[in-house]
Amino acid sequence: MAGLFDNQAEIYLDARPNYPSDWYSKLSDLTLHHSLAWDVGTGNGQAAVSVAEHYERVIGTDISKAQLKYTIPHPRVQYKHTPSSMSENELVALIGGDNSVDLVTVAEAVHWFDLQKFYSIVTRVLKKPGGIIAVWGYNKLQVNPEFDRVKKELHDATMAFWNPKVSYLFEGYKTLAFPFESVGLGFEGEPMALEIPKKLSFEGFLRVVKSSSAFASAMEQGVDLLSENLVKKLENAWGGQDLIRSVTYKAFMLAGKVKI
Repeated sequence: MAGLFDNQAEIYLDARPNYPSDWYSKLSDLTLHHSLAWDVGTGNGQAAVSVAEHYERVIGTDISKAQLKYTIPHPRVQYKHTPSSMSENELVALIGGDNSVDLVTVAEAVHWFDLQKFYSIVTRVLKKPGGIIAVWGYNKLQVNPEFDRVKKELHDATMAFWNPKVSYLFEGYKTLAFPFESVGLGFEGEPMALEIPKKLSFEGFLRVVKSSSAFASAMEQGVDLLSENLVKKLENAWGGQDLIRSVTYKAFMLAGKVKI
């Protein structure tokens, strides 16, 4: 995952949806204590600052220094760079040690991870009992039937440029390994279906596209996925540049606790 979003870090900041506040409330209700949370693959800290409304201290980590340059400040959030060269023991110590974390969150990122290594670390740092891990993502943006048909042309054009790990995302995390005991918010093989409503401009939609790893990979290979003709078709289907639309991101969550 390192470097995939470095060149789009500033675009990523305002292109992605905000996760509903009730998600964090539900997760908070499931943990026995609220001392420490760890937001992994924190990016700009979007999820970390929301988690901080429920926990005394939050550590947000990312392997991308570029993403961390755009983090959202919060008095209860500490951001830390965690290069892929860090050992498991080093990372556990950085977070707070074994059996120290009440909640681990991963927003739109776990599919990039070395899952065996990551789950081993999570199993060590989560409090037992009472600690919870929650991972979530989204894979579809629904606007209206006309726009969604044109958008499929764009989606089909991107397929050659996606990293294979993104297949987990396209499949809604249904094939993602998740070796934790269910807490009622999705489990391995059956994630909880969720929705994220958002007000979005056409320019905002284009920023969403430009913030994707596939767009960056295509540009590196000299391919512009947003040709002038395609942008015009998308704009017409949207209803014009000035129209603000209510859109829906189709999302999904897996949450659990360490099996004892």
